[in-house]
Amino acid sequence: QVQVVESGGGLVQPGGSLRLSCTASGRIFSIYAMAWHRQAPGKQRELVAIIRTGATTTYVDSVKGRFTISGDNAKNTVYLQMNSLKPEDTAVYYCQFTIGNPTVSTYWGQGTQVTVSS
Repeated sequence: QVQVVESGGGLVQPGGSLRLSCTASGRIFSIYAMAWHRQAPGKQRELVAIIRTGATTTYVDSVKGRFTISGDNAKNTVYLQMNSLKPEDTAVYYCQFTIGNPTVSTYWGQGTQVTVSS
């Protein structure tokens, strides 16, 4: 079994910053990818950023230049540094791990609320 725990959400003013963290623990042989998704009220969940084996990253256009995804494989942890936050970034943020143990499966965090408001 694999457990995934997120932390770091909260309330921030427009233009502010937040850092999200997410750690996986349990039966983990290898991590193929780590990602952050978000879901705003009334909208579908969208992929925000992903980091794959080899440290290649991809971002949704709306966060490019403002958000940075990074991973620490030794700690089974993924981070999302969010700068220059906008009200439209308000959403529940979910982390996702693609893990081999040895079969390849996807595991999700519980979600953390990010609210950008003055």
